[in-house]
This record gives sequence, C-alpha cells and structure tokens, in this order.
Amino acid sequence: MRRLRFRRISWGTVFWVALVWVLLWGDFHPGNIFAGALIGIVVQEVLPLPRVPYSGRIHPFYLFKLVVRFFVDLFVASFQLAAIALNPRRLPRGAVIGVQTRSASDLYLTLTAQITTLVPGSVVVEAIRSNGMLYVHFIDVDFQGGIEAMKQGVLATEERVMRAIASDEELEQAGITR
Repeated sequence: MRRLRFRRISWGTVFWVALVWVLLWGDFHPGNIFAGALIGIVVQEVLPLPRVPYSGRIHPFYLFKLVVRFFVDLFVASFQLAAIALNPRRLPRGAVIGVQTRSASDLYLTLTAQITTLVPGSVVVEAIRSNGMLYVHFIDVDFQGGIEAMKQGVLATEERVMRAIASDEELEQAGITR
C-alpha cells in the first residue's frame, strides 16, 4: 500500500486563504475558518506554485518607506483621477509606456508591477520576464508630468521595492546604492 505524500504546506498561505474566505462570507464563524483553511491546504496540494528564489532580507526602515509612499501615491492618484473625471472639457491623454526595469528577478518585477497597478490611473498591461520590461497604461500622462516622469515613477517604485527586500548584491547588480 502506497502512503500519501503531502507537499510542504505554507501555513502563511493557508492563513491568508482562510482570511479571504471568511471575509468573502462576511461571517467570522469557526466553520468558515475551518473551510477556508481546508481550501488553502487543498489549493496548495492541487495547484502547487513553483518556489520563488529569494536571497535578500527585509529592511524594516525601507519597507516602512515603501508602504508609506504607496499610500501617498494612492491618495494623490485618487484625487488626480477625480479631477480628471470632474472636468468634462479636458480629455485625458492616455498612453502605454514601456519601462525597462533594472532587476532580472521575477519577484521584484512582480512586486513592482503589482504596486504600479494598484495605484489608480495606471495598469500594467504586459510584463516580459525574459528582459524585465513592463508595459504600463497611464490614463493621463500630461496630468502626471509627462512620459518621462511616468517612467521614472515606475523605476522609483522598483527601487523602493528592492531597497525594502533585496540583498546588497542584488542592489549593486541593479545599480542602486544603499
């Protein structure tokens, strides 16, 4: 008789899946928590994700700066979008801009793309992992300082991500000084 062999379970993932499950149901009931945890375990067994290599370390000060700057960008972009929406005579000039990132890591490319997409008015439409290129759609480039300012904004986000969680060697390879 063959023994069942389970993969290594990430309890952090189980926690987050259970939390999302409880929030979706809107009821903090032990049965919902158990069901969410069970779904988290089953999802990891049935749909395993590849391991993401990570050799860096978390730098709390820079992580704090990343989070604060994200919320500032979120706040400012929300008001900019409201100003665009409330001015019917001014038509926004959208653009898709290619931004060459400095890191070759899938982790930093993904985090940069996610943070960029979460800020209102910008959406990453394509990420090419082989060369680290992000194509980002901005709803109004003139309102936000032009195309070059938008590129520099995405690169600044990548730099904040890397300062927060990358190793010194990875920062050096990307041309970022601590």
